[in-house]
Amino acid sequence: MKEQFSRTARILGESAIQILSTCHVAIFGLGGVGGYAAEALVRSGIGRFDLMDHDKVDITNLNRQIIATHRTIGREKTEVMKERMLSINPDAHIKIRSCFFLPENADDFDFTKYDYIIDAVDTVTAKIELVLRARAAGVSIISSMGTGNKLNPAMLEVADIYETSVCPLARVMRRELKRRGVEKLKVVYSKEEPLKMYDRTPGSTAFVPPSAGLLLASEVVKDLIKAKHIPML
Repeated sequence: MKEQFSRTARILGESAIQILSTCHVAIFGLGGVGGYAAEALVRSGIGRFDLMDHDKVDITNLNRQIIATHRTIGREKTEVMKERMLSINPDAHIKIRSCFFLPENADDFDFTKYDYIIDAVDTVTAKIELVLRARAAGVSIISSMGTGNKLNPAMLEVADIYETSVCPLARVMRRELKRRGVEKLKVVYSKEEPLKMYDRTPGSTAFVPPSAGLLLASEVVKDLIKAKHIPML
């Protein structure tokens, strides 16, 4: 076991760290939520990643996205995230795809190779397609619901999609997944009522999207260890 993961091993156990180093996680979306999920997972010792995002770092990302600095503005988010993750764990294996994920290009992705999928994208059509593809491949997936126009990270919860409330995105997802016969989906969502919008573009903060990303990563780590039947200390 590498010494850099020794503090985590005191909680999870050395065998769990060994297991995590063999796991392959796909992260769709590297914004305020997905970027922090990726950060936490590479610091937790996950060994393999596929990172997907179509966007470039923008000055408006500086308020909440972990890869956004004045030096990275204009660069592909996937490239910046990969560099950052490798600077944390040079032994991690990371593949990147700078593209939208859409139902139209879903066949370009081999979902069977993943141990876990994180959905941190914004569009409902893409989120639904990710869930359906994960289910067809027999791969665990966790989805982030809406974090825009929220101020209180303490209102975030982990739940099944059919147990959610308040969140407008979760409401749409419940309806669409039910229509498609999807019986369950683990999500991170907020019970906080969205604040008033002063523009068409949702507002965001430095604490709600990152907190959602960290919750996603925590669930992934716990589920992977549980799936391998490794007891935590």
